[in-house]
Amino acid sequence: MSRIAPINAASASQEQQDLLANVKKAMGMVPNLVSTLAHSPAAANAYLGFNGALAKGVLGAKMREKIALTVGQANSCDYCLAAHSTLGKMAGLTPEEITAARQATCGCNKTAAALSFAAKIVSERGLVSDEDVAAVRAAGWNDAEIAEIVANTALNIFTNYFNHVADTAIDFPLAPKLEQTCGTSCKH
Repeated sequence: MSRIAPINAASASQEQQDLLANVKKAMGMVPNLVSTLAHSPAAANAYLGFNGALAKGVLGAKMREKIALTVGQANSCDYCLAAHSTLGKMAGLTPEEITAARQATCGCNKTAAALSFAAKIVSERGLVSDEDVAAVRAAGWNDAEIAEIVANTALNIFTNYFNHVADTAIDFPLAPKLEQTCGTSCKH
């Protein structure tokens, strides 16, 4: 059971109703994340604005979805893993790419470096080393792209944490559990 339930559109304020209507118009649905955030129109609009601004940035939709999957996996956010597995498919990611992104890997060294960097941002709470920044640069990412890797990571940390606090009901198909491996031939 959710700790913070999605807002009831019937009892929502006009501002909340307008916000939900705009999201439904744009997406064809109102995800539970947004209808739960809508208890605070300021929080919902902050999320929507940040997401919308990054959609106009230098990183494409596939890369943004891969970062969301990396961060969601690092933070064990089942809601975001479900949502971004679905949104990733809609952006053109294959099931194999979705799984690889959740593991912060990719067959492309440049993308793998960005996902590894995003995972490092999460694990180190942003306190990455000079070597971490140098490695992502050496893989071919420029400063604008690095700024957006950080921004997309931060946006997804926000939604991961909000979903953990609210225990948001998942309204997307569940993402499959990943097998845990320890980096050797054993699996657990």
